[in-house]
Amino acid sequence: MNTPGRIALIRHGQTDWNLEERLQGATDVPLNDTGRHEARSVARQLHAEATTWDVLVSSPLGRAVETARIIGGVLGLELSATCAGLVERGFGVWEGSSLAGLEPHAREAILAEGEPAEAVARRGTAALRRIRDAHPGRNVLVVAHGSLIRLTVSVLNGETHPRVRNCEVVPVRTEALDDARLRDDVPEPTAP
Repeated sequence: MNTPGRIALIRHGQTDWNLEERLQGATDVPLNDTGRHEARSVARQLHAEATTWDVLVSSPLGRAVETARIIGGVLGLELSATCAGLVERGFGVWEGSSLAGLEPHAREAILAEGEPAEAVARRGTAALRRIRDAHPGRNVLVVAHGSLIRLTVSVLNGETHPRVRNCEVVPVRTEALDDARLRDDVPEPTAP
C-alpha cells in the first residue's frame, strides 16, 4: 500500500528587518545570527522526532534558502529545489517600512495595499500541490515565509491561522490540497 507523505512548512529564521518590524515581502533580506541559531535549533528538534524527512524545498529568497541549508545540514538533506510560488507576500513600495508603533488600523491599511491575501493563499496552495505531486509518498520540509504560511494554512484549514514565529514548524493537511474550491491554480509568478 502506498502511504501518503507529509508536508511541514517552516518559517525562515530571524532577520534584522524582523527584529525592526520592517515589511520584508519579496525584498531579499539575509538571516541574522539569531536566525541562524533558530534554524539550527529547529533542525535539532526535527532530527529528534520519529518522522524521517526525505525532501527539502525552499522559497528562492536568501533568508529561506539559508534556513533550509542549515536545517538540511543537520538532517543530512540537500536542498532539492526552490519554488517561486513560495515567495513572501509582496508589499511593493511599502517594503522596508517599519510597522513598529503603528496603530492597528494604520498597520492594516498598509498591509491592504500589498499583494491580495487571496492571491497569496492561492499561490501558496498551488505551490504545495506541485511539491506534493512531485514527491508522492515522501515527507517534505518546505521553508517559506510568515504571511505566505499563515494565509495558505488558513485557507487549507478553513480557519484563521495565528501569526507564525520564526522557525516555527506548521504541518499541512495535504488532503485539503485536493479540495475543489482550492483548485484555482495560478501560474508561478515572474521575478520583478
